Amino acid sequence: MAKKILIVDDDPIIVKYIQNVLEDNGYETCTANNSDEAYNQLENENPDMITLDLEMPGEWGPRFYRKMAKDSKFQDIPVLVISGMAGKHAVKKAVAYLAKPFDPDKLLAIVKKTIG
Repeated sequence: MAKKILIVDDDPIIVKYIQNVLEDNGYETCTANNSDEAYNQLENENPDMITLDLEMPGEWGPRFYRKMAKDSKFQDIPVLVISGMAGKHAVKKAVAYLAKPFDPDKLLAIVKKTIG
């Protein structure tokens, strides 16, 4: 069974790009455009990994991450920050940080290293 990755980003072009890169390499994806959708997807989709933008309308990525990390059901899901905003410190336990624009090969290398 393919590993599932939740893509959390408010830019539909970025979401589609990440989705295409991951799906073309055998991963399943689900998406969320904001924190509220991301919480719903966590409950419904049970992802193996999350890509997370830092700057989004409403609740920003770091706040979403802190809430997620407090829930024992979700605290062990690895998070890869993909953002145009400098902020490696914003999600301290992220497995990696990619600055937009990013190299798709680097994205895949991180995903493969993290979840296989």
